[in-house]
Amino acid sequence: MSYYIHADKFFLDNTTENGGYLEITDDDKFGAYTSAKPTGKIVDYSGYYVSPGLVDTHIHGLLGHDVMDNDWNKIQETSEGLLQAGVTSWLPTTLTASADQLDAVCKTIGANYTEAKGAKIQGIYFEGPFFTTEHKGAQNPKYFGDPDVETFKRWQTSAKGLIKKIAIAPERNGAVEFTKAVSQMGVSVALGHSDATFEQARASVEAGATVFTHTFNGMSGLSHHAPGMVGAAMSMHNVIDELICDGHHVEPAAARILIEDKRPDHVALITDCMRAGLMPDGDYVLGEFPVYVADGMARLKDGGSLAGSILQLKEAVKNMVDWNISTPEQAVQMASKTAAISSKIGDQCGSILPGRDADFLIWNHDMDLKETYLDGESRYQA
Repeated sequence: MSYYIHADKFFLDNTTENGGYLEITDDDKFGAYTSAKPTGKIVDYSGYYVSPGLVDTHIHGLLGHDVMDNDWNKIQETSEGLLQAGVTSWLPTTLTASADQLDAVCKTIGANYTEAKGAKIQGIYFEGPFFTTEHKGAQNPKYFGDPDVETFKRWQTSAKGLIKKIAIAPERNGAVEFTKAVSQMGVSVALGHSDATFEQARASVEAGATVFTHTFNGMSGLSHHAPGMVGAAMSMHNVIDELICDGHHVEPAAARILIEDKRPDHVALITDCMRAGLMPDGDYVLGEFPVYVADGMARLKDGGSLAGSILQLKEAVKNMVDWNISTPEQAVQMASKTAAISSKIGDQCGSILPGRDADFLIWNHDMDLKETYLDGESRYQA
């Protein structure tokens, strides 16, 4: 049965509206927004805001599970757990591994993704394996290599076309040719885990790369004489920059500089969350590396480098507002519409538009998540 949501504000696709009513149709889609009180059932959220569900396009795991475990039941549990984080659509994200391991993960997700009962699997993000050792982070360099289109095609076939984004280091041999070929297949090519020069990054962008992976982290820094990867991420016009806003990966002042420079339609909030998300502090594994989690951070036991995060995307949204960097609407946009567009899934999720799946969130005025709806049904209450 159709019904209407009433709230203080609605973060629609192009405007923010005060008050009014949003229709949820019989087939669990968004209908029209109206300022006039309609006839029919009304669910009253006076005192709250309504936004589209969040879209996490860079997340490795949650609840003790990792995408690389290659276990559908664990991916399913991650999908359900993400509703607590305000995420209604996501891209399971791989780590650098052998070509055969990655192929096996593709087959598992490709065969089962439509059965996800929680946050919807809208694609797969390949973070690697075509990286360089200078900024390896928590990626295993023994599997690094030069980009290879035929290998990618094998993975994409196993994934049934589900790979939506792949990150590479633009200084690897063949990076430009790979970028050109893969971007023409409709896949977003991201640049990251790289010590590339500004010129090398620019060459891949001009060949079709459209995303910078967790900007500032795992990349050559900005100098006035050598702009590097950070300089490329900040100065290229039509690229979207991923950003981890947990207060550990990037200082709030740096996040402000990037967002003021690029604007919310070119910054995508991500989590890079690993298996310790929504779990207690302690010892974990990321890929093949031991990790310890404490003080809101996940770090490699060997060397102490940050190893992904334990950030929830709803927390990144709230941080943007609490740090006085963004309005609530802008923060939500970076974690929904901009993120979806960055991975070429913006026609599926990330916006409140008539005919779209009714995946939406209820927030209080302090941007604490109150409730998550999936297909018009309340699935999580804080």
